[in-house]
Parts: sequence; structure tokens; C-alpha cells
Amino acid sequence: MATLRKQYAVSRYVYSEDSFGEDYEKVYRVRKTTLDHVKEYLTCDSKRAKNAVLSLLPIIGWMRIYRVREWLLGDVVSGISTGLIAIMQGLAFSLLASLPPSYGLYTAFFPMLTYFFLGTSRHISVGSFPVLSLMVGAVVTRLVPDEGPPANITGFEGLTQDQQRVLVASSVTFLMGIFQLAMGVLQVGFIVVYLSDTLVSGFTTAAAVHILVSQLKFVLGLTVPGISGPLSIIYTLEKIFVQITSTNICDLVMSILIMAMVFIVKELNDIYKAKLPVPIPIEVIMTVIACGVSYGFNFEKRYDVEIVGKMVSGYEPPMAPNVEVFQESAVEAFPIAIVGFAVAFSVAKVYSIKHDYTIDGNQELIAFGISNIFGASFRSFAASTALSRTAVQESSGGKTQIAGLISAMMAMIVTVALGFLLEPLPRSVLGALVIVNLKGMLMQFREIPYLWRRDKTECLVWLGTCLGAILLGLDLGLVVGLGVELLTIFEPKGVKIFRIPSPIFFANIEFFRDKLVEAVCTTCLPIFCRRMMTLQRGSRDLVCQTTEESYMNMEELDQPTDLKGFPFQMDWNAELPSNVDVPRVDLHSLILDFSAVSFLDISAMKGLKMALKEFIRIDVDVYIVACDVYIVEKLHMCMFFDDEILTSMFFPTLHDAMLHVLEKHKDDTKNGWFNKRFSNAVNTI
Repeated sequence: MATLRKQYAVSRYVYSEDSFGEDYEKVYRVRKTTLDHVKEYLTCDSKRAKNAVLSLLPIIGWMRIYRVREWLLGDVVSGISTGLIAIMQGLAFSLLASLPPSYGLYTAFFPMLTYFFLGTSRHISVGSFPVLSLMVGAVVTRLVPDEGPPANITGFEGLTQDQQRVLVASSVTFLMGIFQLAMGVLQVGFIVVYLSDTLVSGFTTAAAVHILVSQLKFVLGLTVPGISGPLSIIYTLEKIFVQITSTNICDLVMSILIMAMVFIVKELNDIYKAKLPVPIPIEVIMTVIACGVSYGFNFEKRYDVEIVGKMVSGYEPPMAPNVEVFQESAVEAFPIAIVGFAVAFSVAKVYSIKHDYTIDGNQELIAFGISNIFGASFRSFAASTALSRTAVQESSGGKTQIAGLISAMMAMIVTVALGFLLEPLPRSVLGALVIVNLKGMLMQFREIPYLWRRDKTECLVWLGTCLGAILLGLDLGLVVGLGVELLTIFEPKGVKIFRIPSPIFFANIEFFRDKLVEAVCTTCLPIFCRRMMTLQRGSRDLVCQTTEESYMNMEELDQPTDLKGFPFQMDWNAELPSNVDVPRVDLHSLILDFSAVSFLDISAMKGLKMALKEFIRIDVDVYIVACDVYIVEKLHMCMFFDDEILTSMFFPTLHDAMLHVLEKHKDDTKNGWFNKRFSNAVNTI
């Protein structure tokens, strides 16, 4: 049976400000005075106080509607199921961060305590995430390498190598939390929109490759020092293959068996998830079996298997972060903060839509910022969420973060009372569990042929991000991915879109004009002057040149531009002397995006008018879009418009202006100058 689909089409006229005003009556708003704004800001009533408290403490909102009889049992079952997975993943992901396994249990406990009160998502499982763990581990191994002396940091004096690494990891996490909290307070949660799904997919796939390589030394039972920086993955593989003949067969066989069993049972969980009340906790089962077998047969002594070893019992007192580590790791901490928030927000958004409630990006930044600051004070490392844990928490009946709190309590019980039972666990088992859980991220390689068929530019972004992150490291790879994404954004040939991100006034009008010329067309006026001089003087005193570069080297074009005496409108069709070739300006339309311009003074109007006429003079159509209606009124009052600068140059939206330009120059679009991604192409001061 075919799925019923309804079609709809949106059709409207392309409006300029003039035509829009003809069709729709202008509605005037009542403007508040400065005193009104001050009174409103300082007024505090019960409703406003209530909204502020509910915004900062979302727990109050969902606790008031909590259905104990319907939801509590599901939350308890979900919390236990998620807690078991969080414990295993915490132990395993701590290896990615180059830390003792017991500190992974800290990350499963402390961040959840604060997120329970501050987070807006009711379903995500807060704790360790493999990509963040690996990014933190890169900083840890850089400052405290396996071989050689650690970085020259005062706080390292008198500490063992493990204690130094814990100090680095917690300090990086603390700084990560500061970045997230600052972004939340400054209301910049929208920053996540600059990480496209394609970029995130390529980045996480590269992270999965790094994770896979980093765990090979545990699976093979080899001693390989941690390496960070560009090409670290190549150097790590080199060291692994040099020692490949020294592989510990016991570790290898045990890892293969565990990966096979976990993979098979996970597939069965997916197939029969509709019939199973909760997924089979195969990681927990295999961990218990591996602990028992390792202890019973004394794998450590008999087969030289590296085990988890001494687990920290209980919790240590809080400690302050190290400022010197802040200075050494600030560059890495910021992308860690961005990636951690982007992953958590994306997962939270999926489940909020599914269960029909709203999440607040800025409040999520505040929640994760405080959670990471609080957790780092107690020696945990970077926290976000993992899709696999969150899926278990939601699918096993979790309705609220009470399930998350219960999972944190389970981690606490293991840390305080049961940690010693995990001491004989082989580290190769943890490495195997990490690798088998990479399936989802590694399967993203299948997106390459799909993207190649559907959108080659998106495929280029995916490949550039993935290869950059694999070869250069995750921090530099993210920068490369953003750069590739920007390079794949095109606009119609002959059109420039220039966005002004601030008010324009007497102090920045010259800066605005300089940046406009620099970003749009540095050669327009020199080419115009040369063409006009050629037409006025003929071929006298001019040398035949054929390239634009050669003109720009001539002394004439280095002289100050004087437009006096030239006609207002350039005629590019006028014939030049046969022995002279002056290039045309490769620009026919300039669109100024005024959506962020909230103020324009008299000095700025004069400078803007002069700048517009300079472009109109060389036959470049200028359009202004999304200009505030009160600025347009001010332009009318100040006699800004004349015979050359018309009100028809103003359009209500960028899309209207682009459609107008494309219609006016439709012959150019037929020649392949138009790219569908033009709407994202803007130059900014």
C-alpha cells in the first residue's frame, strides 16, 4: 500500500521594499522609552522570579508532573540497566584518556549529580564519551608522556605519573567546563549550528579510527607509548607492527572471543528489541566472566596479562585545577567543549522531539559546564553523553533523569564497595569492549558512496574532515573540517553578498568602506579609472597589456583615485583603442545584508552613500536587504535617496534580492554560474 503524501507549494511575488509597501499597510509599534526598559529590567514580581527559577532549575518543571505509579518502575529498571553499561564504559573509556580505570567510575557519578538538577533533557545518559576521552588523552600524553620527562609544570612536583595524568585530565575538564559555562551565560548555544551533520559524521568516524588504533596495544598485549600530535596515528601503527611478533596470545584470543560474543548478542538485541523488556547486558556478563576466569587461572602471573590492578576505594577530597595546565591546554580544551556540547545537544534533541518536550541549548551549556567543573574538582574527566547508553536508558523505560541518578548511584556503589572485584579484569577485555562499541561510528564509512551520488560537495566535506582528523589529530582535524566546509560554499558568479554584523556610525564607517572594498572588489576602481583614462586620452602614452595583474603593477593604478570629471555611469560596451585591453570588472551585483545593523548615524549615511555610488558608477547593481524599517525611515528623513540611489534597491529578505538578481542575469545562470549553496555565502567585517 502506497504511503499517502500531500503536496504543497508556496508561491509569492518577489518583493522589493517599494512593492511590499504597496501591497501591505505598515503597522507602527509603540516604542518604549529608556525609562520603560529600565523599569522592566529592574521589576521583579512573582511570575518573573518563578520563570527564572524554572529556567535555571529545570528539575522543578518535570518533578511537578512526575507520575510516580506510571514512571517510577521504568526509571528504576532503566537506571540499573544504564548503570551497568555506564560502569563498563567508564572503565574502558578511561584507557582512552590514558588514566587508571577507576577514574572512569568518577565520570559516571559526579557530572550526573549536577546535570540532574540543571539539565533540560530527560533522557540522555551523562558520562564518558569515547571521542572526548581520546581528545583528553591526547593532552594527557603530551604533557605526561609514557617515555621521557613530563612537562615543566610546578604542580607535578612530588606526584607519581598516574597522579600527574589525573591532574592534567581534571584541569583540562575544568577548563572545558569554564568554556561551556561562559558560552551558556553569553547565550551562544546557537554555535552548534556551524557543525553540520556531514562534518560531525566525518569527525566522529575519524575519532573511531583513532580509538581503534589506540586500543590495539591492549588487545595485542603490547607496550606502546602514547603519541600525540600530527601523524600520531602513523607513528603508533609503526610501533605496533614493529612489536607484532611479541603479541600476547592470551590477550588476543580473549579479546577476539569477547568481541565476537558482544557483537552477536548486540545484533540479537537489535533484532528482538521489540520483544525484550531490556537489552541483554552482554558487556556486564562478559566482564564478570572475564574477571572470574582471570582470577581463577591467575592470568597475570601465568600468561603475563596486564590487569586493571588496584582500584581506588571511595572518593578522594576535591582538588583545585592547575593554572599552568590551563595555559598549556587552552587550545585543545575549547574544541573539546564544543564537540562535547554538540554531541550531547544533538542526542538530546532527538529524544526531546520523540517525547514532545523542549530543550534549551543555552541551559544545556550551563548544565554541562557546571557538571564538568564539579566533576573535575573530584578528578573525573570530560563528560558528555554516549548514544548507546542513552538509547538503553530510553528504550528500557526511562522517563526522567531519575534513571540517570540511579545509574550514578550504581557507579558510586561499585567505587565505594565493589571495586576490588574488578581488579583481576584484563585490560585487553576493556580494549575489546571499546572496539566492539565502535561499530556505529565505523559504519559511517558507508555514507561516502551515498554522499558522492547525492551531493559531491558534502562528500568533499566528509572526506576532508575525516582525513584531516585522522592524519593531523582531532583538534586540528576539526579546524580542517570547518575550513573545507567553508571552501565548498559558493555563490553565483558576479554576485557578492556582504554582511555587516554591527551598527554603522562615525567611528567605523571608514573601516566599513575599506573592508567592503577589500572583501568585494579591490580592483574595481583602478580598472574603472584606467578604462576611463583610456577612453578620454585614446591610446596616447599607454602600453598594450593583456592581463589584469599587469595593470595592477602599473604606477598609474597606484595613484590616489580621483573620480572627478568622469561620467557617473560606466559604459562597458564603449569601444577602446585597438592596441589597448582593459579588463572588465567581474562583478555585476553587490548585496549588503543589513539584518544586524541596528543604528546608522549621519556620518555613516554620507560614507555609505559615497560607497554605493562608487559601485553604481562602475555598473555594479547594489542592493540592501533586511534593513530595519526605522533605519529606512531615517534614510528618507535625511534625504539619502536621489536619482541614483533608489528605494527599489532595498529588499525585505536576502532570498528576494537573490531571486531578483538571478532573474535579471538569468543568462549567466544558464552558463553554470549559479550554485545552490549561494545563500550561505557571505563576507563579514
